[in-house]
Amino acid sequence: MAIHIKPEIKALKESIISTRRDIHQHPELAFNEHRTAKLVVERLKFLGIDVQTCVGKTGVVGTLRGKNSGKTIALRADMDALPMQETGDLPYKSQNDGIMHACGHDGHTAMLLGTAEALSEKYDQLKGTVKFIFQPAEEGQGGARYMIEDGALEGVDEIYGLHLWNYQKYGTIGVKPGPIMAAADLFEITIHGKGGHGAAPQGTKDAIVIASHLVQTLQTIVSRNTNPIESTVVTIGQINGGYNFNIIADTVNLKGTSRAYTEENRQLIKTRMAEIIKGTEQIFDCKIDFEYEDGYPPTVNHPKESENLLNAAKEIVGDGAGAPYLSMGGEDFSYFLQEVPGCFFFVGSAPIDKEPLSVPHHCSHFDFDERALLVGSSVYTQLIDDLLMKG
Repeated sequence: MAIHIKPEIKALKESIISTRRDIHQHPELAFNEHRTAKLVVERLKFLGIDVQTCVGKTGVVGTLRGKNSGKTIALRADMDALPMQETGDLPYKSQNDGIMHACGHDGHTAMLLGTAEALSEKYDQLKGTVKFIFQPAEEGQGGARYMIEDGALEGVDEIYGLHLWNYQKYGTIGVKPGPIMAAADLFEITIHGKGGHGAAPQGTKDAIVIASHLVQTLQTIVSRNTNPIESTVVTIGQINGGYNFNIIADTVNLKGTSRAYTEENRQLIKTRMAEIIKGTEQIFDCKIDFEYEDGYPPTVNHPKESENLLNAAKEIVGDGAGAPYLSMGGEDFSYFLQEVPGCFFFVGSAPIDKEPLSVPHHCSHFDFDERALLVGSSVYTQLIDDLLMKG
């Protein structure tokens, strides 16, 4: 497989990798990315790029204006880490106890900074403007919404975002139009029954039996209510209840998540959950509290922008550009795509000599093939060359 790293990115190899490792050693949680934001600001200012700080709380927006007018293209990287202890033995292991870059956001930030440096050296060829969006709080806090509220997308015609992807080999780019990541919602169910002695169930309303029934029945939403061709998931991730081996529980609490690639299925899941819970109340003559929280909407790529990205990717990885390894994960880049046309894509980064899936995202020994950083920066740079430097 021939991979063509752009010369301007190849010249920045050591800088991009060292930046990634520095950020990896100093991870910061959502809306606390102060050190990372400072690093980004200092680098952008050094490059002569206009900088806005405190966009969406701790976000940063850099603006590179070309000598000639044209479209405004935004490129995005997320900066936050996860609340988990790193257990690997990397020489650049996290120095912040209980915090780790276990998803690749350190690499995303480094790639976008590398892209900014490469483009800043040929700004006089730009026919338009590039906005570099460094976003806080992707991991569950929806930082994209706060950046939008603070005007990060003002004047933007198209937006592109990327994600390192250990589910694909190095040298591949995953991109497609339409849904590429799922809506990610949360729910909590509390069953209020009537307790009693384990040897005398008569007269009780066993919350554990009710919970068991409910867990099984909720799975019929996916198996019998949604189109099997359209991916959906309902997961109960936590069950708490009971006191002792011989006590019938009066209360059980369930927590879980639902995932869907379309807004229609997302709403169907929510509606059917409420109906099943109401029916369960009637069957068991009990009270059930149901709270459903909308998380990130589906991430849906626009057709033209997906084609733009695919064309740029082919220049870098050739036949390595194609359909991605899809998951039911959520991504708050979806909020950007609801506002302006754009495309979210994946950069294959499975660690060297290891099969995809062997080192998954959000695991405590997460790492990736750092050669992928040059691929991602090259695709971003090629994209801007195609959109703002030709013609």
